Amino acid sequence: MKGNHQDILQQLADVLEQRKGESPESSYVASLHHKGLNKILEKVGEEATETILAAKDAQQADGTSGDLQNVVYETADLWFHSLVMLSHLGAGPQEVLDELSRRFGLSGHDEKAARNQN
Repeated sequence: MKGNHQDILQQLADVLEQRKGESPESSYVASLHHKGLNKILEKVGEEATETILAAKDAQQADGTSGDLQNVVYETADLWFHSLVMLSHLGAGPQEVLDELSRRFGLSGHDEKAARNQN
């Protein structure tokens, strides 16, 4: 599944959409959709916490990064469950990529200030 990263996200989004309608007994993704948004959000929160803990564990006492393998693994879980959440709500990675693209070139401070005015 190597290739353009945007293509990988879209391929994953396509698979998630296909699995949405499958039997909850045969598909993990379908079982999450069947259990509803609160269960999906619980998984996103769980994965966010695991990602944070993995990042803290990866930082050496001197402030440098150590083994990042677990951080990458947990981030993949977080992204996956975030994509399931978006799918459940009728969105996908393209909307997130479009928003990131819109922000490209804006300073983070300017973007946050503009968001807070809305």
